[in-house]
Amino acid sequence: MRDTPLIRHSDDVVPVPCPCGQSVRVLTATDEVPSGLHVTTLSDAEKHYHRRTTEVYYVLEGEGEVELDEQRYAVVPGHVVYIPPGTRHRAIGHLRCLIVCTPPFDPEDEFAAPAPEPPA
Repeated sequence: MRDTPLIRHSDDVVPVPCPCGQSVRVLTATDEVPSGLHVTTLSDAEKHYHRRTTEVYYVLEGEGEVELDEQRYAVVPGHVVYIPPGTRHRAIGHLRCLIVCTPPFDPEDEFAAPAPEPPA
């Protein structure tokens, strides 16, 4: 775990593509911090889930919906969305979010969501 302070500007980070859109990963596991921090532009994201990672989205800009498992919720700037491990999720519409990942994002912990089970 990091024992020294760190200051970084998001403009100094190269955006990377992700299932959600484009992400500026300001704090990552390589920084040896307990949580990752991303500023992500979400645009009709692919549904996915994480087995170990908890995510917290804070909507900065835009309007749309967040789908959590099979439920959809309208979101606008100021909304906070808590996503525990195992929750199939995606954003619908165009949003810019601050995302906190605990532990920091690990590409090995991102899985395409399977189709939902049909009703019995």
